Amino acid sequence: MEYKDRLFVESLERGFEVLRAFEGHESLGLAEIAEKAGITRSAAQRFTHTLEVLGFLRRDAARRWRLTPRTLEFGTYYLAADPLIAQATPHLVDLNNDCGETVNLSRPDALDMVFLGRFTANRRSFIHMPQGMRVPMYCGATGRAYLATLPRDAAQEMVERSVRRAFTPSTQTDPDRIMEAVDAARERGFATAAEQFYVGDLNIACAIVGTDGTGLGAVNISCPTSRWSMADMERELAPRLIETVGFISSVPAARADSGLHHSERNQS
Repeated sequence: MEYKDRLFVESLERGFEVLRAFEGHESLGLAEIAEKAGITRSAAQRFTHTLEVLGFLRRDAARRWRLTPRTLEFGTYYLAADPLIAQATPHLVDLNNDCGETVNLSRPDALDMVFLGRFTANRRSFIHMPQGMRVPMYCGATGRAYLATLPRDAAQEMVERSVRRAFTPSTQTDPDRIMEAVDAARERGFATAAEQFYVGDLNIACAIVGTDGTGLGAVNISCPTSRWSMADMERELAPRLIETVGFISSVPAARADSGLHHSERNQS
């Protein structure tokens, strides 16, 4: 990505690209890092050495590079500082206990929803979704719920900008069909997604909003097709989900966050 900004530090960007190269990879060789980060092999050597000295990378017995636990530091700073996570957690625990299925909290970032809190089902769950996991808005109930808080034109523009790949045979990639799901979420107060990101996974989600209607995040309930149908989830779980998100949206953290987002929009 190119920026015409005299304050922009390109070397810092390349350093982050080296770390991002590890997405989906346990280890990488130097040539692989250079290719994935879009830099020369000599630059990759300098960056990996620097990151090793700083404690973010290490070399294994095969002389391949691996991330270290220190890379989690910055995410931990965010999780500890976000007041909405702390305010939402008691309500999410109650919802998790009531329904017995997995409950997640997520926030929007660019065209994705980032999962920040996860309270797993009290029965076996086949889906591993760690904190920090990103799900594209177009194919998740959380994203559709968040998009429903935006003006329709803005939501459609975001859907059309998304790289709409099919993660499962059921993934909806047609913009018009996706917007139908967003419109339904706006009318019903919650969104649905059936096996859109994982096979065998059903989701309902409701957006957390500020006092001015600004979308701040979303809460979803994830259920396996082996235990639930979408109709049963809508009938039995959606009312409790909507009630829980109403409590979260009314807390001081949500109101303060809403004011911050409103200020940022005015400045943009």
